[in-house]
Amino acid sequence: MATQSIAHDSGLGGDDDDFDPVFERDDPALPEGRYLDREVSWLAFNQRVLELAEDPTVPTLERANFLAIFASNLDEFFMVRVAGLKRRVLTGLAVPTNVGRAPADVLSDISDKAHELQARHARAWSELVKPDLTAAGVNVVTWDSLNDDDRESLRDYFGQQIFPVLMPLAVDPAHPFPYISGLSLNLAVRVRNSKTGRQEFARLKVPQMLPRFVPVDPSASLDSVRYIPLEDLIANHLGDLFPGMEIIEHHVFRVTRNEDVEIEEDETENLIQALEKELLRRRFGPPIRLEITEDMDDVTLDLLVRELDVTDQEVYRLPAPLDLGGLFSLSGIDRPDLRYPPRVPTTVAQFQPVEPNSKADIFRAIAQQDVLVHHPYESFATSVQAFLEQAAADPQVLAIKQTLYRTSGDSPIVEALIDAAEAGKQVLALVEIKARFDEQANITWARKLEKAGVHVVYGLVGLKTHCKLALVIREEKGTLKHYSHIGTGNYNPKTSRIYEDLGLFTADAQVGKDLTRLFNELSGYAIEKKFKRLLVAPLHLRKGLLKHIDQERRNAEAGKPSGIRIKVNSMVDEAIIDGLYRASQAGVPIDIWVRGICGLKPGQKGMSETIRVRSILGRFLEHSRIFSFVNDGDPHVFIGSADMMHRNLDRRVEALVRLTAPAHLAEIASLFDTAMDDNTSTWHLNANGVWERHSTDESGLPLVDIQDRLMLKTSLRRRPRARR
Repeated sequence: MATQSIAHDSGLGGDDDDFDPVFERDDPALPEGRYLDREVSWLAFNQRVLELAEDPTVPTLERANFLAIFASNLDEFFMVRVAGLKRRVLTGLAVPTNVGRAPADVLSDISDKAHELQARHARAWSELVKPDLTAAGVNVVTWDSLNDDDRESLRDYFGQQIFPVLMPLAVDPAHPFPYISGLSLNLAVRVRNSKTGRQEFARLKVPQMLPRFVPVDPSASLDSVRYIPLEDLIANHLGDLFPGMEIIEHHVFRVTRNEDVEIEEDETENLIQALEKELLRRRFGPPIRLEITEDMDDVTLDLLVRELDVTDQEVYRLPAPLDLGGLFSLSGIDRPDLRYPPRVPTTVAQFQPVEPNSKADIFRAIAQQDVLVHHPYESFATSVQAFLEQAAADPQVLAIKQTLYRTSGDSPIVEALIDAAEAGKQVLALVEIKARFDEQANITWARKLEKAGVHVVYGLVGLKTHCKLALVIREEKGTLKHYSHIGTGNYNPKTSRIYEDLGLFTADAQVGKDLTRLFNELSGYAIEKKFKRLLVAPLHLRKGLLKHIDQERRNAEAGKPSGIRIKVNSMVDEAIIDGLYRASQAGVPIDIWVRGICGLKPGQKGMSETIRVRSILGRFLEHSRIFSFVNDGDPHVFIGSADMMHRNLDRRVEALVRLTAPAHLAEIASLFDTAMDDNTSTWHLNANGVWERHSTDESGLPLVDIQDRLMLKTSLRRRPRARR
C-alpha cells in the first residue's frame, strides 16, 4: 500500500440521506439488536489499519505509511460522519441508527473510542515505529538533540526557506481571533511585551506547502538520515518572529472542521456553480475536533476552547508530533530495504502481444473471449488504458462512452477521450462532480473535456453516478460491434497500482445493448428499464440481490445445493443483512469478505450460525465487489461498483455485471477459497462483534498472505496459444 488514504472508499457515508430510517421487517424469526453499530464498526476497521503499523513483520517505512493512513482516515471520519451526526444533534433532527441508540450516546461512544485509538496511534509511533526507523538509520529528531553545527545549518535554512512565508497573527482588541483552517498545524504562542509587561496571544500557521520533515543534513548518507519536524524548527525560532517580546509559551494545535458538502440539486439551475459556491463554504465549516499537544497550558487551552466553541469531549490531548498523516512525506526516502519488495504488474495473458516488440490487438482479443482483469496484479496500463487509447486512435471506432468518478491529474484516460473527440469520434463522458473531496478536480476535468468537444454530462439529479463503465462502438464489416468494460474500481491509473479491483472486458452483444441503454438514460432523465446481464441501482440492484439471496434460502430448504459469497467494502444495509440472516436460518453457508464496516453479526445461534465474516488489509487496498450464488449448481456471479449501503443501493447509479465464462467463475471461487481459508492471514469477526487477527499458526509461523500469493500466481501466467 502506497501513500494514499483508504477513507475515500471506506464507506464513511456522510450524505444526508445516509441517515435514512433503518429497514424494519416484522419478522419474529429475527431478534432486535441484530446489527452492529456502524460507527463503532468503522473505528474497528481503522484499528485494523493501526494493527498493521504495529506489526514488526511489516517493513518499517510501510508501517509509518500505515500510521499516516490511519490519521488520514480518522480525519475524514470526523470531517464527514462525526460532523454530520453533530449537525443533526445541534439542529434537533433525529439521527436514526441501526442499533436504536440516542444520537448523543452515539457521539459519546465515538469520542471515547477515538480518544483511545488516537492515544494508541501516538504510542505506536513513539514506542514502536520511530525506534525501528532509528535503528534502520532514519531518525526523526528534536531541536534539543542537535549539536551547535546542526543548529547553525538549520538557522540558515530557516532564514532562507521558511521565515519569508510565515505569517504570525496577533490576537488583541485590534486583531480578532483569526480563522483556523481545517487540518492545518498551528502554533499557539503567548508572548510578553518587555516594555509594558502585558501578555499577548498569537497564532502562527505551519505552512502546508513546505516539507513536514526537514532534513538536518541534506548531504548525509541515506543509511543515516535525520529529520526534524517543521513545527519544531519553527518553534525554536519564534524570537525572529516576535522581536523584542519574551516567549512565554508555545504549543501546537490542530482543528478538524465539518467539510461535508450539501447541495439541494432540485433547487439549482446550475449544478457546477452551486457546487463551487459550496466548496468555498466548506472551508468555514464549524470545528468538530481540537487536537493539542499534551504540554499545552490551561490558559492557552481555555482560549482555544472558547474561541473555537468546542466541547471538552472534542479536545484530544496527545504527545507531539500532532498530525501523523505527515508521515506520508517519508515515502520519498530511497530505502527499498524498508519497503515491500518491488513488483511489476503483468499484462493479462489475452492482451499480451503475439510477437515480441509488437502491440496487442485489444479488440481482437476481446472479440475472441471475455477477459477478466485483476488489478494491481495485472496491469491497468496494458488493459484499461490501452483499450481506451486504442479506441481513440482506431479509425473504425465511431463512439466512446465513459463514466468518470475519480481520476488522476494528467490522466491518460482523459487524454484518450480528448484525442478521440479531436479525431472526430462521438465521445460521451459522464463526470461525477459530486465525488467527495474530488469535486474541484472533476470540475476541472469536465471543463477540459468540454473544450475538446467531448459531450460532458453530470448524471441524474439526486443521484451520484458511481458505476465504472466504458463502451466502445466499432464498425466491423459494415456492422456495429460493442466492446464493453465494467469494473469495480475507478478509471485512475495512480490508484490502480494500489487498489485491488476487477474488470470485465466483453464483446457480448447483450452487455453492449445494456450499456447503450444505460448510458442513454444517464445522459437523459431516469433509469427505469431492467437489463439483461446487468443489475443496476437504484431501481433493480437491491431487488435483484435480495431475490438471489432468497433463492439460495429456498434451495437450502428444498435440499438443493446452496451458498452465498460476498466481497464488499461495507456491509450495513439492513435489508440485505436480514436477507442473509434468513438464508442462514435455512442453513445456507455464507461467506462475507469485508474490508471496512460490517453491521452483520455472524455466528449468532438461531440467526447467523452459518455465516463467516473475514477482513483482509495489507499492501493493497481490497476494493473489488463480488456477489456469488451457488444457484443449485448453476453459479450466478456478479462483479461491480456497489457496496451494501443505503447510499449505494438507493441514491447512486451502480452496476453489476454477471460473469459467465467458466474460467472466470473458477477464478472467483478460488479467490474466495483462499480468502476464507483458516491458513490465510485475515481478521475474523466473532459472535461478540469483535475483530480478531489471525496472522500466525499455532507454532508462530506466518499464515498465507493472499496478496503475495496472487502476485506470484499472476506473474507465472503465460499467454494462451492463439486460436486457429
